Amino acid sequence: MSHHHEHHDGSFRTRLRHRLGRLAHAFTPHVHEPAAKVDPVMETSRQGMRTLWLSLGVLGLTTAVQAGVVALSGSVALLGDTVHNAADALTAVPLGVAFVLGRRAANRRYTYGYGRAEDLAGIVVVLTIAASCALAAYQAVDRLLHPREISQLWAVAGAAVVGFLGNEWVARQRIRTGRRIGSAALVADGLHARTDGFTSLAVLLGAGGAAIGWESADPVVGLLITAAILVVVRDAAREVCRRLMDSVDPALVDTAHGALLGVPGVRGTGQVRMRWIGHALRAEADIVVDPHLSVVQAHALAVEAEHALIHAVPRLTAATVHIDHTADHGDPHAALAHHPGRAG
Repeated sequence: MSHHHEHHDGSFRTRLRHRLGRLAHAFTPHVHEPAAKVDPVMETSRQGMRTLWLSLGVLGLTTAVQAGVVALSGSVALLGDTVHNAADALTAVPLGVAFVLGRRAANRRYTYGYGRAEDLAGIVVVLTIAASCALAAYQAVDRLLHPREISQLWAVAGAAVVGFLGNEWVARQRIRTGRRIGSAALVADGLHARTDGFTSLAVLLGAGGAAIGWESADPVVGLLITAAILVVVRDAAREVCRRLMDSVDPALVDTAHGALLGVPGVRGTGQVRMRWIGHALRAEADIVVDPHLSVVQAHALAVEAEHALIHAVPRLTAATVHIDHTADHGDPHAALAHHPGRAG
């Protein structure tokens, strides 16, 4: 009786510990549960929105200060810089809309969610930079053909410094946050702010040239700044277009292969594909396993492979892992051989 009682008591304690463990797990979900994956995405959206609000406030204040000096001095150069800063502040609007849309859950029509809205916003930002470049070039040429006298040079110079400092602060914030959360559109917008800062420096140099009697200083420097803006347009457009074309850093693919090969039971890897959905990565990967594994064992190995990928690849939120077996049991894709256009 005592032996039976001890056995019963031990089994009871074992079951109790098991149930308590399950209860604790229910209240502390694993970080790779689907519900928990949303939190980092929401947090990155909040970081992006916070940066946009701060930059909108700083550029709004900068634009107001410069507009007051334009009214005082009549400087056409400073007027152009003020317009640039106002346009740069307004680029926060499409990005803000994109971040808000990106928080919406996936549905049957948008099965990957709404993260691509950031890429569309990136196109708007690039077009805005290009328009600013065209406006700067037009003003520079117009000033060369029709020189204008600038009054209150000290105020113009001060407003130019304010414009540069405001834009540079905004540029650093947007670029830093964009790279941290993986948003190409926010990085492009930061580069846009930096170009407007350079335009402000052009106003400062032009005012200095006018002070020493060189009337052409302002438009000449303006043309040089236009050339610099063209370089920024090229870089920003290239980054946004790469994102639209599902481009990723090849080093990430190498990291993914290494992570998969490090999973016990994975005998080899096939193709690894990645794409950005907004500022989050998704992946598809093929792994080769022992053909004698059961379905349950193969599925468990696929889960371990996804787990390894999420830990190894920054900003990766999910991966679909396809199981292949070694070729000693024939080609596992023989039924698809007559589809030459399929992704292998």
